[in-house]
Amino acid sequence: MAQSQTVAAAVVDALKEMGVRYVFGVPSGGWVDYMEALRKTDGIEFVLTTHEGGAGMMADVCGRLTGKPGACFGTFGPGATNLATGVGEALLDRSPVIALTDEMPEAMRGRTTQMGIDHQALFRPLTKKTTRLTAESAKSILFDAGRVALDGRPGPVHVGLPVGLSAEKASNENVSFAPPPKPKAADAALLAQAAKAFSQAKKPVLAIGLGAVHAGVQAEIKKLAETHRIPVVLTPMAKGMLAEDHPCYAGVVFHALSDIVGQTHQGADLVVAIGYDPVEFNYESWLSKKAKLISFDVEPADIDRKTYDVAVDAVGDIESSLNALLALPPAANEWDMKALATRRAAMFERLAPSKTGFGPKGALAVLREVLPPDGIMTCDVGAHTHLIGQLWRTPAPGTQIMTNGWSTMGFGIPAALAAKLVHPEKQVCAVVGDGGFLMTAGEIATAIRCNLHVVIVVLTDNDLALIRIKQEKKGNPIYGTPVRDKGAIGGDNIFGAPVRTTQNAADFRDALKWAFAAEGPVIVEAIVDSREYDGVVLKKDKP
Repeated sequence: MAQSQTVAAAVVDALKEMGVRYVFGVPSGGWVDYMEALRKTDGIEFVLTTHEGGAGMMADVCGRLTGKPGACFGTFGPGATNLATGVGEALLDRSPVIALTDEMPEAMRGRTTQMGIDHQALFRPLTKKTTRLTAESAKSILFDAGRVALDGRPGPVHVGLPVGLSAEKASNENVSFAPPPKPKAADAALLAQAAKAFSQAKKPVLAIGLGAVHAGVQAEIKKLAETHRIPVVLTPMAKGMLAEDHPCYAGVVFHALSDIVGQTHQGADLVVAIGYDPVEFNYESWLSKKAKLISFDVEPADIDRKTYDVAVDAVGDIESSLNALLALPPAANEWDMKALATRRAAMFERLAPSKTGFGPKGALAVLREVLPPDGIMTCDVGAHTHLIGQLWRTPAPGTQIMTNGWSTMGFGIPAALAAKLVHPEKQVCAVVGDGGFLMTAGEIATAIRCNLHVVIVVLTDNDLALIRIKQEKKGNPIYGTPVRDKGAIGGDNIFGAPVRTTQNAADFRDALKWAFAAEGPVIVEAIVDSREYDGVVLKKDKP
């Protein structure tokens, strides 16, 4: 008979079996046994972060890039509430994560005690499921958490760890981890209706969302667009599913100059939404009421059905749904692809660097030149995100990483650290504004400790530009949005990471080349003019 493990050892073995390589967090007394089990187990390790929010964000990005559950930990009360920011991100950015927290032992639940809050209630609206560990079913509970996290639209699961349980003997469970099965095919009759509607459409458009990335249908989308010569629009987190210079590429909804993108999709009589997730941008904000909608996704389309015409809502395996359209012969349509090319060229021309001064468009253009095509760029939230969503040439999914469903400032730096851990062989950089930089700058200390070579590009404009632009559109005075009066982030290093500050494109290029050749984390600051955002962001996607 096999010797019983402790609960801590059983938990770590279960995480490792699911493919977890890193558990991010800030330890507590109740976590010590789990840390010791992690120390003794090859192939999985604990990564001390500066803040639990950063730990959750790192777990999110690990989940995205590996397709295995990311893992993070926070202690009672403030540890759990800090962690909740990263857990919410995993929920709305659709990343598989197992979030672990201390919990009160049974005798103290519901009692008044230091740091005591109901973690099950806290995480219920932020997760796909929240549960609590027991010694009798430790591995079964963890394996169920992993399956739920990966199933359908990925997301986080919270598992509470009652303090004192870690040293108890776990039951000898004869269980192993089995990932969730592939989604079943959609109803054949619905797919036949979709094929008929697609064949009859005069101006169909493909709208690609995050679910298409999860489904891995890049080749099918490209073939469908090319076969029928029809435009393709993407959501920001679906960047990389079709090249920006492809003849069918029409642009990204919601981000910079989306009014130009709207000139294409507003002319459509049919929109085929492939893995479209409205967590990034609701249908109602861009879809024309004149267009019928076909949805291929693992969840029903979330749309106002009283106002919009949902011709087919095919819920099931996205690849097999696409095959129903790929089986059709090429069909003539009324799209003017030369006009589409003209609009696309005009959009990218307006996103080109200014010929006078140094702004964010110029900085991003230089960074795109210097970063290798297979390099990974993570970005924070701010006006620069709207530029990146439209102008950043993204050769493949996973080479540009943003948070768009959750949209938390402070994401860029933790995301870059996680990306480098997952892909140590690749060049990794983060693009952050000076506002977002201040929120998670402490994770630079984590990068130093872990000796992670990431390049952190700080676009310093001393301005929360998106809010400032909205204030000015309302005719309000600028108030509460300047980050500081003027100047750089300060100093020639932060926590030991060297800082190089630049104020023009040539110096910025030299600094980037130096940074990517360096070791450990490096910060390159670009002093830019935030007024360059004003003419391109916050455009309406439809009249």
